[in-house]
Amino acid sequence: MKPIVEVQGLSKLYRLGVIGSTTLRDAVERMWARVRGRPVAVSRLAALASLEGRRGPRPNTFWAIRDVSFSLERGTILGLIGSNGAGKSTVLKILSQITDPTEGEATIRGRIASLLEVGTGFHPELTGRENIFLNGAMLGMRRLEIRDRLEEIIAFSEVGEFIDTPVKRYSSGMYVRLAFAVAAHLEPEVLVVDEVLAVGDAAFQKKCLGKIGDVARAGRTILFVSHNMTAVQSLCDRVLWLRQGRVVDDGPAARVVPRYLASAQPSVAERLWDDAAGAPGNEKVRLRRARVGAEDGSAPEAITTRTPLRLEFEYWNLQPGAHLNLSLHVYNERGILVFNALPVNEAVWQGRPLPVGLFRDVCRIPGDLLNDGGYRIELLVVQDEGTVICRYDDILAFHVHDSVEMRGAWYGDWDGVVRPTLEWTTEYLGAGDEAGAARPSGTSAIR
Repeated sequence: MKPIVEVQGLSKLYRLGVIGSTTLRDAVERMWARVRGRPVAVSRLAALASLEGRRGPRPNTFWAIRDVSFSLERGTILGLIGSNGAGKSTVLKILSQITDPTEGEATIRGRIASLLEVGTGFHPELTGRENIFLNGAMLGMRRLEIRDRLEEIIAFSEVGEFIDTPVKRYSSGMYVRLAFAVAAHLEPEVLVVDEVLAVGDAAFQKKCLGKIGDVARAGRTILFVSHNMTAVQSLCDRVLWLRQGRVVDDGPAARVVPRYLASAQPSVAERLWDDAAGAPGNEKVRLRRARVGAEDGSAPEAITTRTPLRLEFEYWNLQPGAHLNLSLHVYNERGILVFNALPVNEAVWQGRPLPVGLFRDVCRIPGDLLNDGGYRIELLVVQDEGTVICRYDDILAFHVHDSVEMRGAWYGDWDGVVRPTLEWTTEYLGAGDEAGAARPSGTSAIR
């Protein structure tokens, strides 16, 4: 069986400062060629691209995507990730036939529904109910099919009170609710979803992401663009990473997403100074090495919220009899101090005078403590438990990735500076009236 989506050498060139990529004549010629089943005529922009390929880059032109290729089997969820301007939305617009490619071709074998921006495919003067029938007709569905799913769509969208109100009076959140409900319930073979879901509230986002999983399990294909890497990693079988219009990586979400996150915030997992004379510090103490990594020795990009961490610091003490200790300040990517760690429980050297020589301090951070995100470490060397004699800002930086298996059905942000796994117990205390009768008089059922 052929793939439901095939993309070969897709490229899109724009002329900066020009509205529209083709003339009306070009558009009519291309449409007529498609209707007659003949090769599509080369547009003026395609001719310009060909000329650019022979003569080099031309001024006032911009390649939104360049030579993008992939294919999808039925039932696959493909995540498209990348920074703003990477070309993700351009790929989706070409697949949705909103714009034509400059080079290459895209084939979709089935009906496609697109949710690329708020109110896609809606007529502002029509009511929500009328727009459901309009969208269904655009997907090629019969009126009876749409009617069979009408109540389910209205219930999912949660706009039943306003379903007979013109959608021009809807808020952006109401637009998204109804548009997604229509796209997800009218059973297109291919569903294209851009970052538009970010407009909805957290509860509706969770509901939509759960529905996307249900749609894929029903055998339909989904192209999903999001900056929520937790949702991408949890939902998507495969991820396509775009950067500056080109494919950087294509593969399983578990491999591609950590690579993308690591590129967004470079890690500094280890620093080493072999020569004491050139190492950071002063005449009292100098650093030799600093390192952060997983306790089991796995690669830094494999660190998740569940991973126990090991921090190592080596330093030369240059003063005989000095009383020294290290102090670590761990900051998150927002600059918030997460915690300050001191060796108060160190059993061998804490509080004792140190001889001249090389020392190593090891600090362990348990798993299930840090939330996902970027972290940086500030190192202080303290003398006599009160005087900072050496300070190193941002000596290490690392990224903690989300642990998908701990999330369940929740794909949104997990609030908080830390994210500990705390002990929970649940007891069954009896059913309804028995439980009420067993409570002492005057005791509230909710505390």
